[in-house]
Formats: sequence, structure tokens, C-alpha cells
Amino acid sequence: MNICTYSYEEYLHLVKSFHGTLAPGLLIGGFIVDLAMKHLPEGEFFDAVCETPVCLPDAVQILTPCTIGNGWLSVLPFGKFAVTLYEKYSGKGVRVYLDTKKLDAWPEVRDWYFKKKKKDQQDADALFAQIKEAGHRLLGIQQVQVEPEKVRRRKMGPVAVCPVCGEAYPTRDGDQCRACRGETPYKDARVLDAAP
Repeated sequence: MNICTYSYEEYLHLVKSFHGTLAPGLLIGGFIVDLAMKHLPEGEFFDAVCETPVCLPDAVQILTPCTIGNGWLSVLPFGKFAVTLYEKYSGKGVRVYLDTKKLDAWPEVRDWYFKKKKKDQQDADALFAQIKEAGHRLLGIQQVQVEPEKVRRRKMGPVAVCPVCGEAYPTRDGDQCRACRGETPYKDARVLDAAP
């Protein structure tokens, strides 16, 4: 059994090293990406869309050249366990998703996905065994037409120095950076000496 170009065991090792732990969502995500890759035309340049920020983007980043950093992976806050791979210019693609209609055949997967059991009540061995046994049979697939301009990350554009904090920021944000306008997640920030 392979997931893209990796054996199942190699993929498990990649998941542990990239994600920090084995996660059911990343194992299912491997099968999702694998199935999507099998339905893309060969040799095409493609981008990816994840419909959840949870686990699934890591599977895309492990198995494809699409990453958040290079802008080829967009993450949408829909909360759906689905990935779309699409030809970056035409928008023609394939969407693969965890098909809830198929989960009754895999009760540990169903209970995990619908959060019917707390993590400490789950039988992790049975859950991982069912994911491995089910593989692609957990999934649905659709042909889709993506509107790339709706999902691609905007270019940063011109940059200026914020008059308040002195750091560079995109000028599209206004006359000062968003952090200095109060959008910072930091309660307290102090400058430290970076030199050893």
C-alpha cells in the first residue's frame, strides 16, 4: 500500500516528523491527497485548496509541492475535511473529501470524526487499523472548476516602514501596520538583544 510515492510506513514516519505525532486526520489526509493526485492530468502545474485548517494542510504540504509559504496552498475556514487539487491556470481540478455516508462501515473512524468519544476513550489502535483498511473507501471525489482568483493569496504589493513600530508592512493596510492599529495578538512585547 502506497500513499503517493511513499510506502504506508514511510508516510507514517513523515507524519510523525512533520506534524509531531500520528494523527488520524493526517492519515486520512494522505489517502485524500493520494486519490486527488491520481485524478490530476500528468505534467500539469497545480495548486491546492484545503477546506479546513486542521491536520489536512499538513498532508498536502508533506505530499505535494503546494505549501502555505509558496502560496500554492490556500486554506479556507469551511471546517470540511476536503482537498481540491486544480490546474493553476485553467482551474480544472478534483475535490476529494471524507464522505460521511461511508463512515458507518468504519465505526471507530465515524466516532472519531463526529467526536462521539473523547480522545482518551478512543481505541487508537482500532481507529488507525480502520483508517488503513478503509483507505480510499472513506472518500468521495468530484470534478470541480475552481475560480483561482477567489482562493489565491494576494500579493503583498508595495511595502513601507510603519511610523509607529518602525517595521516593514504592506501599504495596502493603511498609514500604519495592522499590529499598531490594535490587531496584534500580543499582550506585551519587549525588544531583546539578538546578539549573543
